[in-house]
Amino acid sequence: MSSTKTLASPHTHFHRPLASDATEPPEAHGIARDAVKLLVARPSGISHARFADLGDYLRPGDLLVVNNSATMPAAIDGRRAGHPIAIHFSTRRAEKVWVVELRPAANATGHLTDIRPDERIDMAGGGAIVIRSSYPEPGVDGGRLWTARVILEGPGGGVVSYLARYGRPIRYSYVPREWPLSYYQTVFARSVGSAEMPSAARPFSTELVTALVADGIAIAPITLHAGVSSAEPGEPPVPELFHVPPATARMVNHTRAAGGRVIAVGTTVTRALESVANADGVVQPAVGWTNLVLGAGHPCRVVDGLITGWHDAGASHLLLLEAVAGPDLVAIAYREAVDHGYLWHEFGDSALLLPGRE
Repeated sequence: MSSTKTLASPHTHFHRPLASDATEPPEAHGIARDAVKLLVARPSGISHARFADLGDYLRPGDLLVVNNSATMPAAIDGRRAGHPIAIHFSTRRAEKVWVVELRPAANATGHLTDIRPDERIDMAGGGAIVIRSSYPEPGVDGGRLWTARVILEGPGGGVVSYLARYGRPIRYSYVPREWPLSYYQTVFARSVGSAEMPSAARPFSTELVTALVADGIAIAPITLHAGVSSAEPGEPPVPELFHVPPATARMVNHTRAAGGRVIAVGTTVTRALESVANADGVVQPAVGWTNLVLGAGHPCRVVDGLITGWHDAGASHLLLLEAVAGPDLVAIAYREAVDHGYLWHEFGDSALLLPGRE
């Protein structure tokens, strides 16, 4: 069994109905990306708006930090001992060595628990993977993630090119049909590498971005390639590759020094920024892997607010939200979201958490 410590919030408890799953993109039923619901949680109370109204809750001099990672078509059909399975490519660890999650075929519900090292699993186009070890801890039976050596036949580039030819976006059972990859990209997507969409930025439209910049709200990018998001309840986030460029580090530090607010668009951005912040909240540019888990043992130092989707009870992401906004504000926001019919998951509604000065 794994010795990994499980992580779950002792503060934020809620029960949401099954009808709160966002089962398709809002565009499928005539709603623009930036017309999804936005819950704004501040010490003065809760407001309900549309995402297009985001600028009403920000100020000139604020800085939005966004993730410019683009989503890969990271799901591939495989055959294991002649039986179909689904392979989810999560994270590149080395040349043709990737972290993968192996699931049943079709809607890919739950992970396979009987995987063993040295297994070979065939894929389309003459490709294959050979299982190496459980991840991130080696030698764990029944684990969810594994490292695997990727074997590709003939010319045509590496794994990312192979996925572009044969892959499809990762989809879970609450989304009953497939959608093109474009529905899983944000307007900021530039650097290909995420197994699943950095979905906090999905509601942004080009029109909204233009309006925000015209109103004096700055936007700066980081890159964090998100792995598969199907963690078990209480499972901590796995290491992820990130890049905080020098220009973004300068903008963050300048914003803080000038009295503006640094608003992270998503937990991926928060994790990247806090991984390179010192005790005084000064951010340094860096490229590397982060194991950071924000919470009581590692408080938030640089992020003043957070734009986020809605996470399930037991998700370790809730600890990160509480590190930014405080457990009381997060708990109130989640109760309000349940009471007002907000939608969960990557195609769902949004929240803006602003714990500080207004």
